[in-house]
Amino acid sequence: MNRFVCSILLLLSFSFSDIKAQEEIVPKKRGQFYFTWGYNRDWYSSSTIHFYNTNPDPTKSYDFILYDAKAHDKPDMENYWNPDRLTIPQYDMTIGYQFNNKNDLGVEVSWNHLKYVVTDWQVVHIKGQIHGNPIDKVAPLNPDTVHLQHTNGNNYLLFNLTKKQDLLIHKYFQVSAIGKAGVGPMISYTISTILGDNDLGYFHYHGWVAAVGVGVRVSFLRNFFIQSDMQGAYANYTDTVLGKNHDGRATHSFYSLQWTWEGGIIFPIGKGR
Repeated sequence: MNRFVCSILLLLSFSFSDIKAQEEIVPKKRGQFYFTWGYNRDWYSSSTIHFYNTNPDPTKSYDFILYDAKAHDKPDMENYWNPDRLTIPQYDMTIGYQFNNKNDLGVEVSWNHLKYVVTDWQVVHIKGQIHGNPIDKVAPLNPDTVHLQHTNGNNYLLFNLTKKQDLLIHKYFQVSAIGKAGVGPMISYTISTILGDNDLGYFHYHGWVAAVGVGVRVSFLRNFFIQSDMQGAYANYTDTVLGKNHDGRATHSFYSLQWTWEGGIIFPIGKGR
């Protein structure tokens, strides 16, 4: 019996020694902060846009809807390489932290500066009232009468949960798939013309956005990477201010598809073994 017990204790001793040796051999993964900067192109679904002004003066009031209005982006890529105008094009900036646990989860805050322009002269259905007079017609959208653009911009401030999956690990580089999902507010300002009332807008809370994205990241030289993402989003504008006196409003929602290309730098945290 004593010989049996001694054999069991000896076996356990070797097992624990082996586990400890493996822990010493397997390197611990480190968490890391990262920062990215890049640019984007965007595509938008059609949108039904509600314009209204409840001013008691009938010469200033309006309440009408544009049905299925189309919009496009405004990349401004001629400023792409100009160092003092880096924020003129449609840009993206992200600060994130990768926990590098067994699930490779992370969190990030991203500022997506998209631009949204309702296409001038498109034929739309307009219905409602303008200055107390009913309107219900299909007509070209004259920009001198109605024009709307979120070009400074259609800004998504997103708080994302991220997931990284390594696809290829090489001595000199690493290829990973990136998935992300997030929600956040839209902090934008809108340039508009509504019935001759021109307004350059101001920054304020316009509504909220929810987004999901997938991408590919190529890391190299230990602390650098390039990345490209496709992100789909639902943007809901609930309080867009219009007019010089800020007494008009617009509400609408749409889907967007955003293609980004970015460069990033990694800042490892802690010590790995």
